[in-house]
Amino acid sequence: MGSNKWGRTEVSFEKPRFDPGFVSALRDARHVCVLTGAGISAESGVPTFRDAQQGLWAKYDPHQLATPEAFEENPELLWRWYRWRRDLVAEANPNPGHLALAQLAELVPRLTLVTQNVDGLHQRAGSRGVIEFHGNLFDDRCYAEGCIIVHDQQAEVPVCPNCGANLRPGVVWFGEAIPENALNESFAAAADCDIFLSIGTSSFVYPAAGLADIASENRAIVAEINPNPTQHAATYDFAIAGNAGVALPKLLESIAT
Repeated sequence: MGSNKWGRTEVSFEKPRFDPGFVSALRDARHVCVLTGAGISAESGVPTFRDAQQGLWAKYDPHQLATPEAFEENPELLWRWYRWRRDLVAEANPNPGHLALAQLAELVPRLTLVTQNVDGLHQRAGSRGVIEFHGNLFDDRCYAEGCIIVHDQQAEVPVCPNCGANLRPGVVWFGEAIPENALNESFAAAADCDIFLSIGTSSFVYPAAGLADIASENRAIVAEINPNPTQHAATYDFAIAGNAGVALPKLLESIAT
């Protein structure tokens, strides 16, 4: 990527300022591709993966509760942990950042939303066609066949009604590949878009972090929205220092005026 051409913008509640050139480009965008990470959901009170280790779960390394090997060894333990996490997430609501992205999709010809989050808050905010890199916390999948199973079982470890294998939470665990369709769709969107927004993510973990590179290589404007600058902020075209729940609604206001 080249040097930061727009400069860094600090966004406050009182006087948010956005570069007019960037606002104009977003207003005229043909295709906007968005990548979101844990930061946007943290604003809704959803703990990050490691922060979720609280109470009875504080003694566990989260990496030991998110692998196929751990599930095979003790599926009851993993299901208890994931049900606890589901209860935490179920209490959260989409924040203004989630809602603003759903609204942005109505203002541009095309918006592709890729998320590293598994909480489903984008869908609850009204976003459609969300590409979930790491699956969805509220899906159940057959451990043997990988397909999503809808059921009403109350068993501690539910089983697949088709083949009898254990069901598992529908998230991507350590050591597992990102779903191929999610990779293909997100890479294609990053290559096609004219604006790429990286929101609430460290831009450190690949392959998600590589989407901004793909967009930049195809001459898209790349922008970051984060409370703290990431390692790539200085190389992005535009960077906003602020929470998504503040910056995104204000950005929408700027587009409309």
